[in-house]
Amino acid sequence: MKRLEGKVCIITGANSGVGAKTAELFASEGAKVVITARRQELLDEEANKIRELGGEVLAIRTDVSKEEDVINLVKKTVEVYGTVDVLMNNAGVLEVGLKPIDRFLVEDVDRDFSINTKGTMFCTREVTKVMLEKGKGSIINLDSVAGECGCGGAAYVASKAAVVGLTKHTALRFAGKGIRCNSVCPGSIITPMTMTTDPSTLDIDMITQMRKHADLTIRPCMPEEVAKVCLFLASDDSMPITGQVIVCDHGANL
Repeated sequence: MKRLEGKVCIITGANSGVGAKTAELFASEGAKVVITARRQELLDEEANKIRELGGEVLAIRTDVSKEEDVINLVKKTVEVYGTVDVLMNNAGVLEVGLKPIDRFLVEDVDRDFSINTKGTMFCTREVTKVMLEKGKGSIINLDSVAGECGCGGAAYVASKAAVVGLTKHTALRFAGKGIRCNSVCPGSIITPMTMTTDPSTLDIDMITQMRKHADLTIRPCMPEEVAKVCLFLASDDSMPITGQVIVCDHGANL
């Protein structure tokens, strides 16, 4: 039997990178995947790819920073599939340049928190209403080693550290009620989002400090590797695990 046979899984930010690879893997394991993103064209391309691979998919354009979009996402999912078994909060953005605390910009804080943090809160709030009725569900927050170790721009670090706290809060809130919540924190990772970073914009002081605390020569994660960790957390194999923060960086930050 496939590990996610019959489960309904919402994956945000699923038009590329970790989200796309996770959606493809979940579908191959028998899940009905609901994929979301802000860019409809790329979302449709990913949905077609999943169908070509033999998976079942529903694509719903969603901006997770907008409360009404998230409410619509969960409502449509329940209308089509009747429930939600797994939520993967993957949608996220980076701020430009790794600006440290003494040089951050307000617009970076607003943008990072609106998507990385508020988006996670909106999605979690709506799906837990459904999960609580059935007494079962798994929530996976695609976080970052930046939120665990502080290695990154101040705005991004703060938004991702907040998600670490939300993970523990959500796990505590629903402990004993069948709803689990865990964070997966990749280190350096090869995705379209990270690969479009302009090196000329990076804050050299921040890069220098990060190099003191992490081995940047260790190879980065690939989206497929992170997707496999998420598969374990989505499946019943990880039933006892909740409130945990799992760093996936090949040991770079040890």
